[in-house]
Amino acid sequence: MKLKIASTFILFLGFLITTTAQNHVFRSVVNESFKRGEKLTYKIHYGFLDAVSATIEIKEENKKFGDRNTMHIVGTGISKGSFDFFFKVRDRYESYIDEEALIPWFFGRRVDEGGYKMAQDYTFNHSKKTCIANGKNVNCVENVQDMISGFFYARTLNLGAASMNQLFTVPTIVDGEMFNLQIKFKGRETVKTSFGKIKCLKFVPVLQKGRIFKHEEDLIVWLTDDKNHIPVKAKADILFGAIKLELINFSGLANPMMAIK
Repeated sequence: MKLKIASTFILFLGFLITTTAQNHVFRSVVNESFKRGEKLTYKIHYGFLDAVSATIEIKEENKKFGDRNTMHIVGTGISKGSFDFFFKVRDRYESYIDEEALIPWFFGRRVDEGGYKMAQDYTFNHSKKTCIANGKNVNCVENVQDMISGFFYARTLNLGAASMNQLFTVPTIVDGEMFNLQIKFKGRETVKTSFGKIKCLKFVPVLQKGRIFKHEEDLIVWLTDDKNHIPVKAKADILFGAIKLELINFSGLANPMMAIK
């Protein structure tokens, strides 16, 4: 029954897109960084604990929203072992992004962490520059992103040509509010992984101070220095500890990942 309701909703949303975006001119983004079938798997460590298994996958399907082809991206996080016993995590994020314009048509978020639960559903009307976020109408800028689509769009940018401390800005809607996500280039490093040593680009997302992070630059992400720009490692100092993320498996990449043996 839930699947039927979801399918009906997607069809209805597609109808709305067809009727409201007929005269809208969408951008065309050159994407050589990812394709359908890509799947990345990570281990997330909290302190000394192997805490969460996370995956982010581009499904093989092509769901049309109106006459627009989309890529369905799903990210999940599930707690493991002893960590699951005292802090259960069951998170799911998904986004249907326009295959050509790399902008979202629908974003869904389901968070279940240690008893805290939260649900978000966003639908986008890019011709009117609006988003319905859990029933609230939000005015957006052109080519606004959600939390998932913004990451994939950023991978298509010419990150390898960045100069030290150069900022890249992606307008994103987060928790029902507009926010300019910024990432700052901090140079190149060779990172040791289970796949060998990998040449990486080092970035620092410029974050809002407050609820989790102590300072604006407490999160560091290493992306492969190739066309894929996939994260192989990340670490964050947060108000109540430290978190590390490590790539443990990958498949379906658009380009070979270059490792130094």
